[in-house]
Amino acid sequence: MRLYATVAAGGFRRFATYRVATAAGVFTNSVFGFVLSYTYIALWDERPRLGGYSMDDALAYVWIGQALITVCGLMGGGFEDELIERIRTGDIAVDLYRPADLQAWWFSANAGRSAYQLLGRGVAPMALGALVFDFTLPSGPGRWLAFLLAVALGSVVGFALWYLVAMSAFWLLDGQGVVQVAWLGGLFFSGMLLPLNVFPGALGELARMLPWASLLQVPADVYLGRYGTGRALAGAYAFQGCWALVLLGAGRVAQAAATRKVVVQGG
Repeated sequence: MRLYATVAAGGFRRFATYRVATAAGVFTNSVFGFVLSYTYIALWDERPRLGGYSMDDALAYVWIGQALITVCGLMGGGFEDELIERIRTGDIAVDLYRPADLQAWWFSANAGRSAYQLLGRGVAPMALGALVFDFTLPSGPGRWLAFLLAVALGSVVGFALWYLVAMSAFWLLDGQGVVQVAWLGGLFFSGMLLPLNVFPGALGELARMLPWASLLQVPADVYLGRYGTGRALAGAYAFQGCWALVLLGAGRVAQAAATRKVVVQGG
C-alpha cells in the first residue's frame, strides 16, 4: 500500500508542477462556463423547470460540470494516451513484469491527478461562477461531503472507463479510434452538454443507466439534493459503485489477457 500511496502522491506533484497549464485550464473552463451559463439562461427562460431543475439548479449544474471535466475524466482520463503509447512501443512489457500491479499503479497515479485537478481546476471555476451567477449551493457541510463522495466514486468510474479504452490498444495496435468514441460518449452521455434528465423517453432512460452518468449527472444531483439523505442517496452511490466494480473487473480481465499475450510473444 505504501508503494501505491507514493505513486498517488507523485501523480499529484506531477500535475502541480505545470502551474501555467493549470491556469490555462481554469481560464478555459471559466470561459466555457460563461458560454453555457448564458445558453442555459436562454433555454430555461423558454422552458422553466426543464428536466425538473430550477434556473438556479441549472446554473449550478453548468459550473459543476466545468469543475469535474478533468477530475472525473469527462473528456479524457489524462493518462490513456501515455498508456497507449507504452503499449504501442512495447514498453508495457517492462511494466507487466514489474512487482507491482499495472491497474493499481495507474489507478493510484490517476487518483493523485484527480485530487490535484479538483483543487487546481475545480474549485476556482466554481468560485468564479458563484460570484457572477446566483446558483444553488448545498445547504450544509453534510451535503458537501455527500457531493465529494459522489465525485470520488465518479473519478473511479472515469478511470475504469479510460483504462479499458487504453487496454484496447493491445489488440487494435492504435487506440485512437476507441479514444475518440469514448470521448464522444463522455461528452454526450455524461450530461456535459445537457443534463440527462432533459433527454426524452427511452434515450433518457438509457443515458441514465450508462456508466458515464456516474461522472457528472449523479454527482450533480447529489449536490442539488435530488437524492435526499436516505435510501435514494445510498442507491446513487450503489449505482456508481457497481459500475466501478464492473469496469475495474473488466479491466483486470483485459490486463490478464494482455499479460498472457506478452508472455507468449516474449517466449
